[in-house]
Amino acid sequence: MPWRENLHSRFVARMKIVLPLAALGILSTLFLISNGFDPNQTLPVAGIDLQERAQSLGATGATFAGVSSEGHEVTMRTERTRPSAADPRLIEARDVTARMTLNSGVEIDLSSHRGEVDQRDNSATLTGDVRITTSSGYVLTTDRLNAGFDTLYAETPGPVEGRAPAGDLTAGRMVLRDRPDTGGPHLVFSNGVKLIYQPPKPGE
Repeated sequence: MPWRENLHSRFVARMKIVLPLAALGILSTLFLISNGFDPNQTLPVAGIDLQERAQSLGATGATFAGVSSEGHEVTMRTERTRPSAADPRLIEARDVTARMTLNSGVEIDLSSHRGEVDQRDNSATLTGDVRITTSSGYVLTTDRLNAGFDTLYAETPGPVEGRAPAGDLTAGRMVLRDRPDTGGPHLVFSNGVKLIYQPPKPGE
């Protein structure tokens, strides 16, 4: 019927106007909900120097361990390690702790703020408030300690001070190594050794 066709035509014509307007209204609502995003605003970036990270290879919680030719065990742990920029065969370490377990049963605990491991000769150098504690009763501090992994060797090239089993001790140098004659561990103090004897207290 003509009136039905006319009604259908008018309905279609109105929908062509209403639907695009409705679509525009929905889009405008989405932009309002987006909280005023500024397309010119730069994206936030994490505060990390990626270039520095890429150039500074390293590891956290690294462990170095070895057994000397005499059977002494050496273990060293670090908070952070990375290859040296000057020599890749050197490993720089931070917050170092180490333990030497001698075949005699004596344990020596070491700690320092910094360290350096030389992979060429399996040695280590500890620096910065080096602390030496032994199960035999020594508690010592020094600025620098050189130690080896392949053979028992530990040396303070500078002064060392602290407490010995017999009293307060200061010396210009300390060396720990195996004695050639007996093969047992030997701790030697030299260069102006001073020991202030402290008698044991009653009951000790």
